[in-house]
Amino acid sequence: MARKKKKDKREDDGPDQEIDHLEAQIFKEVDEDVRRDRYTELWKSYGKYITGGVTAVVLAAAGFVWWQNHQASVRGAEGEAYSAAIGLARSGKTDEAIKALTAVAASSSSGYKTMARFQEAAIRANRGELAKAAELYDAIAADSSADKILRELAVLLSVLTVLDAEKPAALTAKLAPLANGDGPWHHSALELTAFLAQKSGNTKRAREIYTRLADDATAPSALRARARALLGALGNS
Repeated sequence: MARKKKKDKREDDGPDQEIDHLEAQIFKEVDEDVRRDRYTELWKSYGKYITGGVTAVVLAAAGFVWWQNHQASVRGAEGEAYSAAIGLARSGKTDEAIKALTAVAASSSSGYKTMARFQEAAIRANRGELAKAAELYDAIAADSSADKILRELAVLLSVLTVLDAEKPAALTAKLAPLANGDGPWHHSALELTAFLAQKSGNTKRAREIYTRLADDATAPSALRARARALLGALGNS
């Protein structure tokens, strides 16, 4: 009789154990969803440091290189034409600005050619013409006459422009030379590579890269802070 009661107890425990298992699975899935949402929100917030300030980054980088390569014989007419185009863009006349910048890029053989292309790409990206903007960035990246720093920046901005439209694998391959190199955009390329890894479901790879960035004393402090925050959002999943 006691044996029967014991058997009955095991039979009664069956559904309870199944319910417990289902509840645990549900909570696990909810936790993963929350963590994924938190990661996405964090990335959106931190991603603004590039996507929200494309023009500022371009101007700073281009200005730095331009200053390094500056010579006394700078063509005054090109500078005036470029400044006029920028003035049109700032006043909201983007169609006229694009036309003027295209003319500067076509007629200039100096640094204004590259700067004009960057500015046109930034304007088009801000107008939602992402494919055209990426095309312009790719053209800069492929231009051997442009400074290497700016060519690499163009690769980074091209990837950022189509981040939600292109397949992560293709974009990761595009970033590989920067991520594996030692140029000024190395850390930013790694950060984007980690994001693409997480986006494609490779959480392990994303965690590895964020850990590497968080521990890298040569990385900018703001980027290291982002890496730690995003690493925390990924958790141990």
